Amino acid sequence: MEVRRLGASGLRVPALSFGTATFGGAGDFFKAWGSTDSAGAARLVDICLDHGVAMFDSADVYSDGLAEEILGQAIVGKRNRVLISTKVTFPTGEGANDFGSSRIHLIEAVDAALRRLAVDRIDLLQLHGQDYNTPVEETLATLDQLVRDGKVRYVGASNFSGWHLMKSLAVADRYGYPRHVAHQVYYSLLNRDYEWDLLDLGRDQGVGAVVWSPLGWGKLTGKIRRGQPAKPGTRAHDIADTGPHFDEERLFRIVDALERVAQETGKTIPQIALNWLLQRDTVANVIIGARNEEQLIENVGAVGWRLNEAQIAALDAASDQPPVYPAWHQRGFPMLHESGGASRG
Repeated sequence: MEVRRLGASGLRVPALSFGTATFGGAGDFFKAWGSTDSAGAARLVDICLDHGVAMFDSADVYSDGLAEEILGQAIVGKRNRVLISTKVTFPTGEGANDFGSSRIHLIEAVDAALRRLAVDRIDLLQLHGQDYNTPVEETLATLDQLVRDGKVRYVGASNFSGWHLMKSLAVADRYGYPRHVAHQVYYSLLNRDYEWDLLDLGRDQGVGAVVWSPLGWGKLTGKIRRGQPAKPGTRAHDIADTGPHFDEERLFRIVDALERVAQETGKTIPQIALNWLLQRDTVANVIIGARNEEQLIENVGAVGWRLNEAQIAALDAASDQPPVYPAWHQRGFPMLHESGGASRG
């Protein structure tokens, strides 16, 4: 397994991590993702570790905390071999302070996550979404406290706007608080919005991208094509009205390009889509999911090889989309970037 530096931090992470949204299956939404129980999770964790996938991502809202509980049970006796990444800030109850990035909620949410995971620290804590109401200074001071208390090692964000992430980084620099070293983002061939602003921010500020839903909310598996709709029992069918927006004809065009590259390389369509992401600038880690061992082994097969320049260019062309303003306006100006990832550090 390839190991990469997470942003401008000293933390090194595997190129692939395992997402635990499929653990538990509580409620209709997460049931559509999967319903892996404790025994199944333990088996998947063992397979991950056998292949060097030693980072596991969760969140307090995944199946109402059940995903974290199952992950904690699955890593008993293996804590020194794994990195745990989890997320907080989304609502976890009906109370006035049961959500957000306030001091009261962050401290309570981290303590609750530690109890569910049955561990004494979280290696990477990410704010699941940005809080418009809590002062950034309060949030970062609390994260600083959690790091100093030994409950958290590194901090990151998820689903932030560029301006909010940059504001957080500036406040962290001003007061000496821990910087966000990771930004867990949605990024795939189906939706390349990350490239319009957040990628440049990550490169400039040393924030590594941890990519969620790299197969476009389950639509880049090759199972959805012209005249071949999503099947019952899949996210693309059971919760079709959720997830990122996309143009159907563009999806088919991308899948056609993936199929051509798959025939050239002898790899599967999901492996091609994942490998394309692993070669994008600032991407430190791609979160893979799996309902079963077969899916997991297939996804792990995305590493250890590289698409060539012509294949990448073909996928770039098939998935290209007009950016929003001001990105489309800026495309008219010459832009020079140093290769090699984030420039800060």
